Amino acid sequence: MIALLWTHLAGMGVFLTVPVLAPAIAAELGIAASLAGVHTALVYLGAMVSGPLAEAFIHRFGGIRVLQAGMLISAFGIALAMLGHPAALFASAVIAGLGHGPVTPAGSHLLAARTPARRRGLIFSLKQCGVPAGAMLIAAAVPPIAVAAGWRQGVLAVVVFLAFSALCLQSLRAALDAERDPKAAIRGLGQIWGAAASSLGLLRQFPVLRRMTIMSALFGVSQFCFSTFFVVFQVASLGASLTEAGMRLALAQAAGVAGRVLWGLVADRRGAAPVFAGLGIGAAVAGLALSLAGPGWPGLVIILAGMLMGATAIGWNGVFLAEMARLAPAGQVGGTTAAAGFVFGLSMLVTPAFFSLLVDLTGGYAAGFALCVITALVGAALAWSVRGRAVSRR
Repeated sequence: MIALLWTHLAGMGVFLTVPVLAPAIAAELGIAASLAGVHTALVYLGAMVSGPLAEAFIHRFGGIRVLQAGMLISAFGIALAMLGHPAALFASAVIAGLGHGPVTPAGSHLLAARTPARRRGLIFSLKQCGVPAGAMLIAAAVPPIAVAAGWRQGVLAVVVFLAFSALCLQSLRAALDAERDPKAAIRGLGQIWGAAASSLGLLRQFPVLRRMTIMSALFGVSQFCFSTFFVVFQVASLGASLTEAGMRLALAQAAGVAGRVLWGLVADRRGAAPVFAGLGIGAAVAGLALSLAGPGWPGLVIILAGMLMGATAIGWNGVFLAEMARLAPAGQVGGTTAAAGFVFGLSMLVTPAFFSLLVDLTGGYAAGFALCVITALVGAALAWSVRGRAVSRR
């Protein structure tokens, strides 16, 4: 679990390295910093392609090897951003996303078979704490590096971190990949996509899995639009410095770490549906505060709104993955997770870019955060509607 937590921690560099450096990159290249949303969308484009393919590679090579390969591909993709050209930023996002796509399915595959049912919510939430912890690390460390040595050095630090983390997993491979089938055939892209289609078919067969997946996509709007734009919003609209804005994002991500542990404990005792409903309402309240915020607002209020968004909009993933692992048909946890990740990625392909468009059309960030309010409330309602339901093909 610690190794998987660390993997997710390092993997957040894929999503946040460029967005937290967007003001500095935009100033050098002469582009709009709000285009950070397009970068996030492109990362998810890559992840959307590779995520559903993960199951076939997991069975052949093992979850640890898939994680290692994904992290090294992500490191290469992020490194391309240092070329400092819009085309390189485009390629960087897509390639890094291709590397990140298999990370969550591989992690769920490794953890599901080793987790007692009574502790599933807590264990998966602890593993997923790597996501906000990684975001906290990126937000706190990368902007000061960029201020001191230039934004390219901030990118390089994340590249080295990812590569080092991939190498550290090697000591676990013999034990954790023992169940792999080295003779499992992967004859071509058609076969791989056949396995991917089979994974996606699970959402069509089981309505409760489908509804949970739609809920995750709605919650993801707040999660990744907030993570992508919070720094740029503070610099552009509130007049904060890059370092100050990064530290406020780090505090929000710290709240996400605490939230993931707390919500996992609550879900194990009270069930997942009430937790999801409450988190959706909390994210909506935080989004409303940010949509109304202006230059005269006290910094403490912005910090508290960000931390509420972190605890709710960033705190739900572990409970979601545990619930999907519980609901997944026997032996298909990885495929179920990959299918949910594909739909989630499809949503993220659209919404961060749409957030950027709203900023350009309105000249501010209020409409974008209002979008987070709406999707969080709809997600909460959907979560409540599936309470107590079990897997059924009807």
